[in-house]
Formats: sequence, C-alpha cells, structure tokens
Amino acid sequence: MQRRHTVALLTGLSILTFACRAGDAPVRQSGTEVRDSADIRIIENPRPAEGSWLGWGVGHGPAVTIGAVEGEDPYIFEWAIDATRLSDGRIVVADYGSMELRVFDGASGTHLATWGGAGEGPGEFGELNAVERLPGDSIIAWGWPLRIAVFDPEGRFVRGSLLERQAETTVGLRPVMPVAAMDDGSILASVNPAHIDTLVVELWDGEGRLRTPLGSHQAHEPRTWVGGINRTQTFGWDLKLAPWGDLAVVTSSERYEIRAYAADGTRARIVRMEHLPRSPTDAHIEEYVHEAAEEMIPMGENLEDRRAEARDDLRAVPVAEHFPAFASVMSDRTGHLWVEEYEAAGEETESVLWTVFDPAGHVLGLVETPEELEIFEIGEDYILGRVVDELWVNYVQLWTLERVGG
Repeated sequence: MQRRHTVALLTGLSILTFACRAGDAPVRQSGTEVRDSADIRIIENPRPAEGSWLGWGVGHGPAVTIGAVEGEDPYIFEWAIDATRLSDGRIVVADYGSMELRVFDGASGTHLATWGGAGEGPGEFGELNAVERLPGDSIIAWGWPLRIAVFDPEGRFVRGSLLERQAETTVGLRPVMPVAAMDDGSILASVNPAHIDTLVVELWDGEGRLRTPLGSHQAHEPRTWVGGINRTQTFGWDLKLAPWGDLAVVTSSERYEIRAYAADGTRARIVRMEHLPRSPTDAHIEEYVHEAAEEMIPMGENLEDRRAEARDDLRAVPVAEHFPAFASVMSDRTGHLWVEEYEAAGEETESVLWTVFDPAGHVLGLVETPEELEIFEIGEDYILGRVVDELWVNYVQLWTLERVGG
C-alpha cells in the first residue's frame, strides 16, 4: 500500500541540533588497580573534574535520518524499538508494530529489504523487542513469547529457538527474558524467580540452552502499593544489565560501582568512581510529580481530574534517601563503557552527559550526546538511535562519532 510521500528520508538534516565538544583536549584519568583475595580486579577511579571533556566529537546533526510522517510503508514505523548497523553500513530496524526487521542503506537511508514479520513460522514473531548484530554480521532478534531468531547477512533465516525452561515460582511459571547479545553470540537474560523484587541473571547460548548462572540480585528498592499500583520508590535505584566486551555487567545504580562477571559466572571486575550522594529536596519531588502528571496521555475525559489524582498518588510514594549514582550503562563496539550521569527532576540539560571508561575500567573523561536521542548502539565512528517527535512519529538516526585521543 502506498501513502502520500511527504517525509521519507532526511539525510544530513536534523530534527534537532547538537553542538559537540570535539575541539577540547582529551582527558585521561589515572585509576588505581588492585586485586582482592578472590582475585577480582578492582579499579578505583577519581571523578573527572567538571569540564574534563574526552574530546570525542558527536556530529552537529544526524548523518542519516530514516522515518516519515506519511509515505511508503517501510518508512512508517509504528514503534522503532531497536536498531543495529552491519559492517557494510546497512541499518536494520526492528519495528514493534509490524514485527518486521527493515533494512536500509546506511548512507542514503533508502529501504532495501524487509525480513521477518508477524506470525508463528520460522523467522516470524508474535512480538518483536530487539535486534542486534552477531559476529560475522549475522542478525539476532527476539521477542515474546521468548522466540529467538537468527538471520544471515542477506536475511535468510538460519535458526530459531525458545529458551528451554521457565522458572517455577510460588505464583506459577515466569519466563526467561533476553536482555542483550554478548560478543560471543550468547544471550544475557534475566528471570523473576519468586517475586518481582528479585532477578536471577543468566547467560544462555544461541541455541536456547542455559549456559551460566550469574546469581540472584535485588532488582530495585522496595515497592509500595499506592493508588492500586505497586510502585518503586521515587528516585530509587535499580539493577542494570549490559554486555561489556566478554564480560556481563550486573550492577545496581545505588552506588557508583560497576560489577562485571566472566562467562564462567565468576565476578571478574569491579569498577568504582568517586561519587558524593545527593538527597532529593521537596523541590525535586514536586518537579517530578508535575512532570509525571503532565506526561499522561490525553485520552478520554476528565484529564485534569486524572492528573490531580495522579499527583496525589505520586506524593504518597516513599522517596529514596539518595538519588541513583548513575542513570544507565552501556558498552560500545570498541569495548569502552559508557555510564550515563543521573539528572534530577528540574535539573535536566539540553544534552546527556556520559562518563566513559576504557576497556580495562579506567575513567577517560566526559562525552555529551543529544538529549532527544535514545541510543541503541555506539560503534567505532557512529551513534545509532531513535528520536520521537511531538506527534509520536519515530525517526531512526545515525550520528557520526569522531574519537580524538582516549
């Protein structure tokens, strides 16, 4: 089906603009490295001084933007939930609405092919949640009901699997949920074994078999029932899971300490950085309550009454003693670890601030990325992510990344 084509490709044009700091001198910090009695490598890092820009430059605007308000079907995303870039530059976008993997030229943004789709057959999905590149440019994608599908670089279905077991609990069966693909093709996954406050973290192989348990971990600060909803504490910490080279990061944001596990399940590395905890103020809480209520989708009648009720409920939720030490963590394709600095409600800036660590865990310096860009993947010379405009139209964007020093 064709729609009137208005905006399909915006190459080199920006929905948003961003000034990079590539001209600043790179900063390398010296971390102290020790090993404890269990032979775990521990790296103690000083906090980079304010303005310690690494010197890596993010482009002033996207090099490629893929998406449309109206146009041909492949450019209309119901929800571009994930994307990855192949070694030849092609961009593969996972669209949650259509359950399709859509392939685009990485230079022009032109649609090249569509793989997968909704269904129960080989290479089809009942729900599509993620897509990632494996070694050799194979593509792995997964979604509910826990179906993993692997395609070759030309989109031919290679194999598929379901994770072999579900965790038996006091409330029935809980499924194993994939989180990310590791460099060796294994899957980092988690499952709630007994209740929603705990996560068991595991590594699974590409055939859907349990490979290595990584332990049971507290998922977040305690929940409280308020307004009929089981809510986490306002400004509370939670558990972060991410690949980091051949290690798996399994760590909470309660303190600035990144814990990483080896493929055999042993804790291999702990990376710490100086961090001064901050406590929320009444102003932070009121700003958070206001922002959350304003973000309610304007559906149905009595919107202002529903917002007032939501504000009352949010004010009744317990507040954490301290803000989280950081907001998120992810690694790039060169093995560097990016840790997103936490922004308190009312203190948001026009960019996202990251502290970057080298592959060994030594802090290098600070990098900024555009505030509106939700990052899916960071490569050697690019950042790939999604922008959503005020009409909820999805655009997948590729930004250049120039690494100067570091």
